[in-house]
Amino acid sequence: MSPDWLTQLAPAHAPPAPGWWPPAPGWWALAGLSLALLALLGGWYWRPRQARQRLALRELARIRADGEADIAACARAIENVLRRYALAVFGRGEVARLSGAAWLSFAQRHGAAELADETGRSLLVAAFGGVVPEQPDARERWLAGAEGFVRRARAHGAPSAGSTSRAEAQAPMKQRHMRSGRP
Repeated sequence: MSPDWLTQLAPAHAPPAPGWWPPAPGWWALAGLSLALLALLGGWYWRPRQARQRLALRELARIRADGEADIAACARAIENVLRRYALAVFGRGEVARLSGAAWLSFAQRHGAAELADETGRSLLVAAFGGVVPEQPDARERWLAGAEGFVRRARAHGAPSAGSTSRAEAQAPMKQRHMRSGRP
């Protein structure tokens, strides 16, 4: 062997740099978990009850920001939001027939404790055209009661989405068939 044998060897070559595609299995798992988390958060954000609640709270915030409106217009707007939200949450059968003291009692049972006594009565009187003596903080008390109702109102006993059994879901269909004479 000659003394310059090292010079006869081929030059050193570095291996090629690793490519960025396809990613390692850990990155695939992280991407899958991220997509699943986004889907869960999206489903949570767009749940119907929470969407209704956010919409009602946004409307109440708009009413609060419109500080120049007269007291009667404010009362009508608050009463309108309360009614629409109650109809959406509890349904027409439970809410539509309520008026006056029965409506206030219903609202108080479902979270509008701030509308108890004279505050609730003054809201109804102002909303439906009556004369309300000037109360400096009436608007804020009405809005606090409405916000409490929107935040706390839940339809108790109503089946949640997906919890209805197949027999319960088919019951109205069976009743229609029985009326039409079909089995």
